Amino acid sequence: MVVLRGVHKSVREGGAVRPVLAGVDLTIAAGEAVAVLGRSGSGKSTLLNLIAGIDDADAGAIATAGCDVVAAGERERAAMRTRALGFVFQSFHLLPTLTVAENIALPLELAGVPPAAAAARVAELLARVELGDRAAAWPAVLSGGEQQRVAVARALAARPQLLLCDEPTGNLDDAAAALVLELLLELRREQGCAMVVVTHSRTTAAICDRQLRLEGGRLVAAEAAPAR
Repeated sequence: MVVLRGVHKSVREGGAVRPVLAGVDLTIAAGEAVAVLGRSGSGKSTLLNLIAGIDDADAGAIATAGCDVVAAGERERAAMRTRALGFVFQSFHLLPTLTVAENIALPLELAGVPPAAAAARVAELLARVELGDRAAAWPAVLSGGEQQRVAVARALAARPQLLLCDEPTGNLDDAAAALVLELLLELRREQGCAMVVVTHSRTTAAICDRQLRLEGGRLVAAEAAPAR
């Protein structure tokens, strides 16, 4: 599902160039869940952006869901994201001018799913995340935990092959985080998609099959946290 070989990435900060990734190798199988741990600023989000083809690597090879990300143009990368990827962000990234149901329906519309089928899928997911009575609500009136549950539903709406999660519980209290993690685990297993979770939380990482740590620009095996 994901293959990175010798990936390097630096960022410019003021007049200096700071290395972020220094020869990253990573292989993720279909259906596998991988956690990438690391401190803030270690390059975890950059790694996700490279996998998704949002950022360009300085060197190395990247293949995501059958797409040669390095060689592909932006149109091909965008098509790959629409076809194969779902995203869950720390700050939810719900569109404030769309209702809960409309936010969840957005990836289905982009994928060309007929309206009747999209409406049925949205209703199914709203029931699964226990927000069936909030379909017409605006994101601004929801709690943080509710917004993240909507974001999870949106990410999985089009049944992606790969789910990318960037600190998915970072803005939640412990109770809301536990609910979101359980939901992610259940829905991912049901749909059989692969998942990459970048996080600084060992509890969040523990829902994954494999845990890695980003240190000095490279990925190394992390000591597994106790399973939940």
